[in-house]
Amino acid sequence: MCRTNNSLFIKEVAQQLDFDFCGIARAEFLSEEAPRLEQWLNQGRQGKMQYLENYFDIRLDPTKLMEGAKSVVTLLYNYYPEENLASPDSYKIAKYAYGRDYHFVIKKKLRLLLNSVQEKVGEVAGRAFVDSAPILERVWAQKSGLGWIGKNSLLLNKQQGSFFFIAILLLDLELEYDHPVTDHCGSCTRCLDACPTDAIIAPYVVDGSKCISYFTIELKEEIPKAMEGKFEDWIFGCDICQDVCPWNRHAQPHQEALFEPHPDLSEMTKRDWEEITEEVFRKLFKKSAVKRAKFSGLKRNIRFAGK
Repeated sequence: MCRTNNSLFIKEVAQQLDFDFCGIARAEFLSEEAPRLEQWLNQGRQGKMQYLENYFDIRLDPTKLMEGAKSVVTLLYNYYPEENLASPDSYKIAKYAYGRDYHFVIKKKLRLLLNSVQEKVGEVAGRAFVDSAPILERVWAQKSGLGWIGKNSLLLNKQQGSFFFIAILLLDLELEYDHPVTDHCGSCTRCLDACPTDAIIAPYVVDGSKCISYFTIELKEEIPKAMEGKFEDWIFGCDICQDVCPWNRHAQPHQEALFEPHPDLSEMTKRDWEEITEEVFRKLFKKSAVKRAKFSGLKRNIRFAGK
């Protein structure tokens, strides 16, 4: 009964902290994922993202990431904007990067959740992660019943689609565990058909080294000439496979004030982007994830997308 009560408590506090969904799974070795991940890496689908090759064992087993971990609490935090800034007259950035960098916003909430658990239960060890550790977040979200991994390799939730950040809290506490839900992609291939760089090489398999997000964020060298004319005006990340997904017709605007874009961002024309100065870059993206590309990287992306 204690496990059930503790699980309900965690989900109630998560809701109070404005997380949209919360699921819990047993912390254990992901035996089904091991061969898939190994094959994906061996085929070079990670491109220049060498960090994905590191910590292979830890990536598959949260008990190696945190000694004594018994439960994986997975939380979803909506970032779908009220206004879509993508327009034919401007270059595009992924919706997740419109406002404040999500790492800081969500990490703070995770710490509050952990503190609440410790206050209620007593001595509980925990570690919080927001896209900051070798852990397969989407797999854990799926295992804990928050959705299924779609053909575009993203987590799809029946109620609200896929525009979510995924956060993880590891606890050395036995809890009541949720069950996976079934796949609802059916025969739909919209994401495969829409990807301009053919990064979704098969249903449920994305070649990371062909993705627009990879080229505009992860790749530090020059973008391959073979990709010219294929970016459809995206200069930081890409939302194409999410925008065409039928499940995202259920997406609801987020309620997080910190995710609101800088007011000047919606006014940017292609010419404004092409003439952007470092001063304007710093003003628009002061605490944004776009800073990850750096000014020089964004300028490279704008030049490339404009070809």
